[in-house]
This record gives sequence, structure tokens and C-alpha cells, in this order.
Amino acid sequence: MQFKELGLSETVLAALAAKGYTDATPIQAQSIPALLEGRDLLGIAQTGTGKTAAFMLPSIDRLIASAKRPQPRGCRMLVLAPTRELAAQIADNAKHYASGTGLRIATVFGGTSVHKNKTDLARGVDILVATPGRLVDLLDQHFLILLGIEILVLDEADQMLDLGFIHALRRIVKELPTKRQSLFFSATMPKTIRELASQFIHNPVEVKVTPVATTAERVEQFVTYVTQAEKQALLTMQLRNPEIDRALIFTRTKHGADRVVRLLAGNGIAANAIHGNKSQPQRERALGEFRSGKVKLMVATDIAARGIDVSGVSHVFNFELPNVPEQYVHRIGRTARAGADGIAISYCADDERPYLKDIERLTRQKLTVQPLPENFMAEADKIKSTRSPMPASRDEQNGRNGRAMQHASGRRGDGQPGGRGRGGPRSDAPRSGEPRRAEGGARSDQPRRAEGAGHAGAGAGAGRGPGAPKRKFNARPAGSGQGRPGSNRGQGQGGGQGRGR
Repeated sequence: MQFKELGLSETVLAALAAKGYTDATPIQAQSIPALLEGRDLLGIAQTGTGKTAAFMLPSIDRLIASAKRPQPRGCRMLVLAPTRELAAQIADNAKHYASGTGLRIATVFGGTSVHKNKTDLARGVDILVATPGRLVDLLDQHFLILLGIEILVLDEADQMLDLGFIHALRRIVKELPTKRQSLFFSATMPKTIRELASQFIHNPVEVKVTPVATTAERVEQFVTYVTQAEKQALLTMQLRNPEIDRALIFTRTKHGADRVVRLLAGNGIAANAIHGNKSQPQRERALGEFRSGKVKLMVATDIAARGIDVSGVSHVFNFELPNVPEQYVHRIGRTARAGADGIAISYCADDERPYLKDIERLTRQKLTVQPLPENFMAEADKIKSTRSPMPASRDEQNGRNGRAMQHASGRRGDGQPGGRGRGGPRSDAPRSGEPRRAEGGARSDQPRRAEGAGHAGAGAGAGRGPGAPKRKFNARPAGSGQGRPGSNRGQGQGGGQGRGR
């Protein structure tokens, strides 16, 4: 069916013609007439089926027809999306569809300037695309008013629940007017999603264009059984295939994504990482280089499984299988877009077999087993031997430091035998005149430094209060410290609790 048969205005049709769009997708053909009538809608469709146009085109028509002006710090249409990338993509599409209408469009999401958000909202906007977290921040600061909303859209609602936005969504819905048109879109529809939908929509038209949780029909799906230790070598081998035009590689963790990028670089393969620890400029730069083809590989966590509409992704690699089976559907939906074919390859270690069973149960299809290459072991040894050592990324180092601090927090004052103990919290004692606290334990009789020793000469941990100058002082011999009942401060490496004097 063509767009001109759906009842859209000439203004919107002209914008579609400028982009070369004439035929509507199934979800667009079923949704647009109902939305033009003002009905609420529950749309169930996998990613890449044209949902953005399905809700944005009729909404733009309704906003033009009502001819209202947004109130200061307010908006007329609110679109909530789970990730920054998806929010930015929706806003870009809205600007194309609304070209020539005079509608003001703004985005609000984390990683961008709060001051700019406030400036954009000061006069009011017609269409606001936001992530729930930043939106709630602006509501709490009274820089945003939602009473003038005519249309509310929740896109990728199941992902919002996965990311823990349920409390933010409930906070937002309290600020909305009762009389509004509400649109609710999700690729999957478990019971929890239907319960959430009931809070936002009333007597909706339900549109299903594919069975729930089915994967893209034009994606060939394979699984290779491999150990965790062999995954990196297998990935390196497969990425050298010249048939791979552009590929997304998914990991479960942020540090895992950085590690894959680092090891690929050690084998001469360029890739970027995108995940929640990256700043907004870093994420935009990585996505821009991937979209332009400057860097053909991107390693991502599930934050990129939705909202990245990049044409030409020929392959998706699940370096680690998702522990939430619905995420698999969205991951492989990044390929085979716009009628193209795609290939999805999953690596499954022994501990991931339950995840694979959940995926096959959800999608109602078995993945084709792809055996390891015949020359895998020989090639894997070469890859390992040529892998250059790379320094830990900042994200990985921060994670290690955090774990080290957690581990040390319960053992303050541990020192190596005969060595200097690690400093505990800074004492509030004066710099002179009163004794300072050593290793975060009891105050010392010495003005600036104390030594905590273990019982019975079990090894002294010489402690020094933070900020103390390095100077000699008389101290009790090792093992002569007085025990302090119930305290673990000032422990020496060799055992016993001691109190510095």
C-alpha cells in the first residue's frame, strides 16, 4: 500500500517524496489510519519494520491540524526511548518528516548539556524525544511541564523495563494529562509489558505485523560451540573474511567489549567500542565512523541492540550470548535491514548452553550448528603468538581499581612483612600537638607516625598516617603492640592485632 492511500496530508506526503518513500510497510499501513482517528495504539513489531514512521507521520499531521502553540518549558508530543542512540535517531527522522511544517523538535538525554536542554525547552517545543532518566531530572528541577502533552509515545518499551526505567516511567505518567493519545510499541510482549501498557493506554487498537519475538526472516543464523578461551581466536579468524562488509560484535559487559577491541587491535584489526561507560561524544564518534565505513567493526553491549539504524551491516556476531533471550532478537535485527540479507553467528560456551536453549525456545527455531574451521587449532596458535600485549583500557583499569578498593575496605592496615602499610582514612587530628591516627586505627602517642605490629613478633606492618612527613622516630619493637579487643585495625601481615604507640 502507498502512503498517499493512508489519508496523510500533502505536507507530510511531500516530505516523504523528498526522501524517496512511496510504499508503506505493514505496520505503517495498519497503524497510520487508526492514529489519524486519534485512537490509542499497541504496536507489536520487531525492530527495523518502520515503527518510527508509523507513529511519527500521523502524529505530525495531528499536531499541524490542531494548530496549537507549545507552552514555555512544555511540549505537545513526548516520545520516550530507552537509549540515547535511539532517541537521536527518532529525532533525526522526525526532523525529516516535519521539514517545512515549522514544528520545533528537541532531544533530551544523558551525556548532553543540561544547560542546552533547558535552553531548548525554555520557549517550548512541539516534539520532544527523551530518555526517561534525563526527563525525570528536568521534571524534578521544574524545568519541564508535561500538562500540555497531546500525544505520548513509548518506543521499545520492553527495553525500558530491562534497563530499570519502570520507576521513572511511573513518575512521568503522574505528570501527564489524562486526556491524550497514547502509543505503545514493543518488539516483545511478555506479561510485564502488557501490565505496563495498561497504565499508559486506554482501549487501544492492537497491531501485530509479525509473531511475537520472531527474528528477521532474511537473517541466516548459526551457532558455533567453542570454549570461552577460544572465542577471541575464532573471532579474529572470522573477521578476516573479505565477505564481511560491516559487522556488529556483541558482548554482555562493558569491560568485555573493551577487551575484545584491545585484542583485535593487537592482531591488526581496527574496531570501536560503544557502551554505557563511554561519554556521549565518544559514542557519537564511534557510531559516526561505523556508519561512514571508516571503521567497519563495532563491539557493543546491548545498549546498541536497539536504536542503531546503520545500513550495510552484513554480519552480527554474538561473542557472548545474552542472558535475556529477547535481546537476541534485537541484536540480530541490526542486520538484514531494508530488504537486505544478513548473517548472525553466535559463539556458545558450555556455561552458555542454557541461554541458547532459552533463545531457541523464544524464537521457536533451532540455530544451524557451524563447526570450528578445520585449521582452527593451528591458526589459533598463530593468533595467540602474534597477539601484542596492550595496556588495559581506562574502563578496565577503573573496574580493577574499584574491586581492589572494595577488597581493601575490609582489611585496612594490612602491610607486607617489614614494609609500609597502606594508609587508612585521613585523621581529623591537628597536624601537630595531638597524636594522629595510624592505619585508621587508634591514635598514636607519636605526633605524626605510628607503627602497628603483630602479636609475638609475627611481622610488623609499619603504618603511616596520610599526609605525614617522612622522618625518623622511636617506635616499639615488633610484636610489642598492645592488643585491642574487637578491632581489626593496624593488622600486620603476619597475623595478630596490635595498637601503635
